[in-house]
Amino acid sequence: MFSLNASLPTPLVMQIVGHFKSLIDSQKLRAGTKLPSIRALAETHGVSVSTVIDAYDRLVAEGYLVPRQNTGFYVRSFQPRQVPGQAGGAHEVRFDSLWMLHKSWENGAAELNPGCGWLPEKWMDDDSLRRNLRAVSSQAGDLLTGYGAPQGYLPLRRKIADWLHEHEIYAPPEQILLTTGASHALGLLAQYLVKPGETVFVDEPGYSILLFHLKRIGAKVVGVPWTPQGPDLSALEALLQQHRPRALFTNPRLQNPTGASCSAATAHQILSLAERHDFVVVEDDIYAELDPSPRRALASMDQLSRVVYVNSFSKTICASLRVGYIAGHPDLIEDLTQFKMMTGLTSCELTERATYQILTEGRHRKHLKALRERLSDAQRTTRQGLAEAGLELFGPHAHEGMFVWARHPRHDDAALLSHEAAGAGIFLAPGHLFLPDNRPSPWLRFNVAYCDDARLYDFLARA
Repeated sequence: MFSLNASLPTPLVMQIVGHFKSLIDSQKLRAGTKLPSIRALAETHGVSVSTVIDAYDRLVAEGYLVPRQNTGFYVRSFQPRQVPGQAGGAHEVRFDSLWMLHKSWENGAAELNPGCGWLPEKWMDDDSLRRNLRAVSSQAGDLLTGYGAPQGYLPLRRKIADWLHEHEIYAPPEQILLTTGASHALGLLAQYLVKPGETVFVDEPGYSILLFHLKRIGAKVVGVPWTPQGPDLSALEALLQQHRPRALFTNPRLQNPTGASCSAATAHQILSLAERHDFVVVEDDIYAELDPSPRRALASMDQLSRVVYVNSFSKTICASLRVGYIAGHPDLIEDLTQFKMMTGLTSCELTERATYQILTEGRHRKHLKALRERLSDAQRTTRQGLAEAGLELFGPHAHEGMFVWARHPRHDDAALLSHEAAGAGIFLAPGHLFLPDNRPSPWLRFNVAYCDDARLYDFLARA
């Protein structure tokens, strides 16, 4: 029999939840076991019925219990969850695109996470997030029960239109479609623009989840090699002699995974080739607000004639809000809105309203300035640490943003090094994850926000 203590800082509900989770995880309560009735547990421990109901509801929501009408609550039958740090040997780790997709949600799955794709929680303005979420949830009306507008929350689209105008991209709210993050936006565009069997050009290396989207719909994916100045133009022109691509999906600013950015001359040449060879350019500009340099977007040079612009607030406000957007030609946005409704109705107005509140309360620009400064400092120390550990860096000059692309001189296949690192509690991102054909690669992506631990450099120097 366990006891509850109202004087503890842990709420009574969570004390009950923790007790039964511990018994179930340790298999002291086996699948099918019936728990005490709500009333019996409440009377035994001198708590309210509502406290026990709340605790049991939480256990049901977390998958520990199954309610059965008129009979009670029973321990659910499920496979025991693997505890982080108790994984099998490194040979059991799957380094493929699907693994990378799952890994995005496994914060804490490794002791050190230099291969992850997000910023640390402590770098974000969580006070602003909490305050504005509370403000939005207290608003009256059907906000918490309605679907919202198919194209997205209008005041936020107006705010985005203002930001785009500041960056010389002229798109009214009618030319903006809100999405559930940039990955959702890229997935919508991939499905809408590309038919099975059609050729699509992508950055090589490039965004692994985009590659997964395109392969899933049956596209023929062709990589355009990247240089420290952006896509290799001679390689792009040679590929255009062999293929007729439907679209080029590119991340031209602070690119994932290399960290490099297109030069102005390269950007102009991409648009010239797109016009000459009649393909659409999908510009993923998700790192725009982390860029301290006054670079122009492809969309500002083209004014959304042939370019479709994608951005998100995941890297600057909060990844879990899942708010992104597409800006494009009016006809495209109208079609995409219908397509969005067919595939998922609307995006979440609750998070769109919270994003709007954060953008308009006046603290966001200061937060962005602090993020850029922290990333700049982290870039310098990470590049220095990697170089001292013997790694070769992509490009001779320091980049800004989140990522550094580097190779270990003694490893032709970074996947093997990543397996070894996993055994040491270090999550690395090997280069083959970012290539269309997943061929072995000596390169690794490092997130500078997670490279402040000497154990990483010690491991790399010894490897």
